[in-house]
Amino acid sequence: VALVKWTETVGVRLAQRDLHSIQLQLGIGQTRQFQILHIFPFTSETKRMGIIVKDETTDEISLLMKGADTVMSGMVQYNDWLEEECSNMAREGLRTLVVAKRTLSSAELEAFDRAYHAAKMSITDRSQTMQSCVNRMLEKDLQLLCLTGVEDRLQDQVTTSLELLRNAGIKIWMLTGDKLETAICIAKSSGLFSRTDNVHVFGSVQNRTEAHNELNALRRKSDVALVMQGSALNVCLQYYEAEVAELVCACTAVVCCRCSPEQKAQIVQLLRKYRAPLRVAAIGDGGNDVSMIQAAHAGIGIDANEGN
Repeated sequence: VALVKWTETVGVRLAQRDLHSIQLQLGIGQTRQFQILHIFPFTSETKRMGIIVKDETTDEISLLMKGADTVMSGMVQYNDWLEEECSNMAREGLRTLVVAKRTLSSAELEAFDRAYHAAKMSITDRSQTMQSCVNRMLEKDLQLLCLTGVEDRLQDQVTTSLELLRNAGIKIWMLTGDKLETAICIAKSSGLFSRTDNVHVFGSVQNRTEAHNELNALRRKSDVALVMQGSALNVCLQYYEAEVAELVCACTAVVCCRCSPEQKAQIVQLLRKYRAPLRVAAIGDGGNDVSMIQAAHAGIGIDANEGN
């Protein structure tokens, strides 16, 4: 919604949109009509979405994609600024999206249509086969169009509320799909990290030895507010589940970033398993939080812009 509102301020208004077409108003009496040929919805696994449209004025066929920088960076043509600018925006607490485009010929579209239809008819592993087809035939050599940064403003009295909960003896964790830099910025601005906390960023780990070394480094610290990425958590839980539960529960606060919906639920289940008889409450306001809310002793869904 924020991006649609912004484009209107620069003279491009979304006039109409349905399942089959998009109409843009570029000026007084000037409109452009686009036919929607394919839509590839966003999922927490792919971390991107795409659409193929045909300009009814010029007959140009375009693939437009937007998604997380971690996946889009491997699909776009070489550039020397994307990674740096993503980090700069993330440090300001902005949620970033990479937008890219590829022009398709009629022959390329026809070849994709045939392969995609065959993938849809697959009896086994249909979703994976369809995604593989998109990845193989479309998601390469994209032209980088822009990088967007959207501010997800904190609600009123967040800092006061967190302080009250902390004073009541309740430990607060933040589980988010955001980039590491964005998550740290939000944790600091919301007051999740106190001034006396020693913020420890858990390193990226790929195997058992690296996980062991990072956990030992964490064990040697005190008054720690932990920041951990979902990929590192997966490796650690694979080999040291009980140790992870012990160490993270000793932290003053925990932020788990780049976290999938399944991982959010997994963390709640971990706490229930190793911290009984303590009770776990999970609070969320989006579709990615549903599994986490359902896994907790007390699940709280907040009515927000994203849905119920």
